[in-house]
Amino acid sequence: MQVDRGLWFCFAVTRNFFARFHEKSSVIPLCVGYFGRMKPTNIVTVESVLPEELAPLRELAFNFRWTWRRETQDLFRSIDPAAFARSGESPLRMLSMVRSSRFQELLRDDSFLAAMRLEAQELHTYLSADRWFQRTFPKGEAPVPAVAYFSMEFGISPTLPIYSGGLGILAGDHLKSASDLGVPLYGIGLLYQWGYFSQSLNREGWQQENYKLNDPAKMAVKPVKDENGEQATVHVNFPGGEDVTVALWVAEIGRIPLLLLDTNVEANSPEVRETTDRLYGGDHEHRIRQEIVLGIAGVRAVERFCELTGAPAPQAFHLNEGHAGFSGLERVGQLMRTGLSFDAALGEVRAGTVFTTHTPVPAGIDRFATQQLRTYLDADEHGMSRVIPGLPVETALALGQESDPSTFNMAHMGFRLAQRSNGVSKLHGAVSRGMFQELYPGFDVPEVPITSITNGVHRRTWLSGPMDDLYKKAMGDVDMAAAADWSPLARLSDDDLTSARNELRGELVEMAREHVYESWIRRGADPAELAWTREILDPNVLTIGFARRVSTYKRLTLMLQDPERFRRILLNEERPVQFVIAGKAHPADRPGKEFMQKLVQFADDHGVRHRIAFLPDYDIKMALVLVSGSDVWMNNPIRPEEASGTSGMKAVLNGGLTFSISDGWWDEMATDEAGWTIPTVETSDREYRDRLESDALYDLLENQIAPLFYEQRGKGLSQGWLQKMRNSLVQIAPRVTATRMVRDYVEQLYVPAATAAYEFVKDAGLAVSFSEYKARVADAWPGVQVSDLRLEEANDSAPVTTGEELTLTAQVELGALSDSDVVVEAAVGALNDEGDMAKPSFIPLTRQENGRYAARFAITDPGNYGYTVRVVPTHPALMSSAELGMLARA
Repeated sequence: MQVDRGLWFCFAVTRNFFARFHEKSSVIPLCVGYFGRMKPTNIVTVESVLPEELAPLRELAFNFRWTWRRETQDLFRSIDPAAFARSGESPLRMLSMVRSSRFQELLRDDSFLAAMRLEAQELHTYLSADRWFQRTFPKGEAPVPAVAYFSMEFGISPTLPIYSGGLGILAGDHLKSASDLGVPLYGIGLLYQWGYFSQSLNREGWQQENYKLNDPAKMAVKPVKDENGEQATVHVNFPGGEDVTVALWVAEIGRIPLLLLDTNVEANSPEVRETTDRLYGGDHEHRIRQEIVLGIAGVRAVERFCELTGAPAPQAFHLNEGHAGFSGLERVGQLMRTGLSFDAALGEVRAGTVFTTHTPVPAGIDRFATQQLRTYLDADEHGMSRVIPGLPVETALALGQESDPSTFNMAHMGFRLAQRSNGVSKLHGAVSRGMFQELYPGFDVPEVPITSITNGVHRRTWLSGPMDDLYKKAMGDVDMAAAADWSPLARLSDDDLTSARNELRGELVEMAREHVYESWIRRGADPAELAWTREILDPNVLTIGFARRVSTYKRLTLMLQDPERFRRILLNEERPVQFVIAGKAHPADRPGKEFMQKLVQFADDHGVRHRIAFLPDYDIKMALVLVSGSDVWMNNPIRPEEASGTSGMKAVLNGGLTFSISDGWWDEMATDEAGWTIPTVETSDREYRDRLESDALYDLLENQIAPLFYEQRGKGLSQGWLQKMRNSLVQIAPRVTATRMVRDYVEQLYVPAATAAYEFVKDAGLAVSFSEYKARVADAWPGVQVSDLRLEEANDSAPVTTGEELTLTAQVELGALSDSDVVVEAAVGALNDEGDMAKPSFIPLTRQENGRYAARFAITDPGNYGYTVRVVPTHPALMSSAELGMLARA
């Protein structure tokens, strides 16, 4: 008779067990060997319970500061390295996976307990101690701004999957750096049920999207509790009077509470519950619903949170892109319900609002049919919104209208709701001033009141372990957020830099091999045919990283313009080059998907799959290895269509060098001492431009980058390469940190916005008087005229001399206005080749006894100069003379 071995094993174990313990125990043994093959009737999840003595671990797990503190990560990893890996490196999930016997071991491990207590105490100190903000803006000096920061996505950690790419990563780094600096800030976003998609490729290299359900119980988020200990909610209406319940969750990002809004609650209809289902999913209707929740419910949520916790209410509101524009309408509606007119309420809201635009192309802006917005604002018989009580719908819709009134532009509404606005690099600020000049009629592009604050990245998050050790070796354990001088990094030894770079490149190669293998398995390959994936790439070869959102303007395939030349570069026997590439295309972006497929097929079909690896499912975890392991970070968008870009900044922090088109952040920081700039071809012929710029890319790669990397290399990196690395670390790295970025926001935008808002709080009549001023000036403006402009000392026959004092006069008629209502000023500037005053100086004119206005000045440099006289409005509540779009000139 043939006996099943599994059955025999189970029988033997059971017989032995009962022989020994049948009188002492009621436990029934589990016969794994045999019964593991049976299908279960039901399933039960078994999780460990954390002993009370280890409670500090839960506190550490619930604060996302662990994402940028290596010591806390190491503490969790030491508990159970295998479980930590299986959990996706989520401390909270890992704690439920650890064997109870392991917890008992930890309770007897004095060194572990000491490390746990040290980390818990360090977190308490971090959360409570004064930091840069408290030292710079002491209490008692009003106003000290608390900031509400709205964003559609936040990239904090893969364990909180509510982000897609650059905008979210930037928002996450903004919160982390605000925490490090002690800035009192609240993040407001959405808690997505499915988040953004995970990416795979099919056999043909076509992107496949997959979504995974997010369970809040398995994420480090907590329900905000109300006075009764229940989860707090706020409400908002959808058309037809449908009441939407929005549940409030909070994630702790260091010192920063990130409020997350959730419509997936039982009180809502199935359709409403899906409002917060997916990031950037669905049609325009779905997007509008999400933006109503983010903006309107978001304002109500932060107010409710402050009420429940006693935290200070925000005085400044930062809209990270136009998605949160409805927040401004909600605040206008609130003020109108106190008795203010729409214009008076708008003036007060504008004073405390900051708007950041992230796109330099119109196609990147949310634009809806005005009728859709009209439907969602849901006017009653008096024209007042049922969604935002007291808000006149048609007047509100005018804030977002373009020249075509049938189109509603969320960016236009953002600018019209915010007195302070900015682009995210110097070049992007200039591009934005041109894009949105129509909102400020009569003013030249340079005067459009859109400034710029260049993006940055959170150093602690994006700095690899080996490079972090070198930073500490060179500079000590100093607060890098406050360190302005990074010159000690220039003294790092050749061996230290080479060793770190080799280690990081090796880690990247190993990670790439694993991902390519898994990708091919998901593409349908058999493991038996994938031995080659274990040998792709080479840890000693010049490695170039390229990871972006795959959209057409980022030109993923520019490197394929000349496939054979590119292939020769990759396979050069003396100076080989390898590329590691990652990125996702939006599910609806077919051209982006085609770019990706073309690249993948090139690697498959041209015998270079060992030199060019595409890694699907790019996320924060992968990015950490990719940006730190790449010797060079390449970026080749169409100039000036990259607003800023931050991936290359992360590479810079890790000793990577920059190889980029002069666009985004590199346009203002580019230097041959720290990288290479791909020349830009100015032409409307895109094919011609791509061909020339790709030729320049190949030339730099073949003739400068690769030769420098391999020059007299021996066992280490070449002296020329090491010098560029040191230059980049000292000259570029300090400028790309998010601490610098957040300090800029605080000093240039948040504090001025809070100060302006505080003026309305101090003077209850300011909103009304400012509104009356604007109405009076608008009525009287047609009567304002400038004529009879004269430069007294100038004549047609002879030029004036440098340094000579000149008198400029003009006849100015103000009509019903007075001198206190306006500024009469001269614009004087050197002429450029187009005959324009590129950078004019503005000189105020004063009224003379004869009724004319005059100013005296001197010109110190020779050349051709232009001059004119103009009149613009002025009022203490105006931030810029361009705000009202009124200008009269000679």
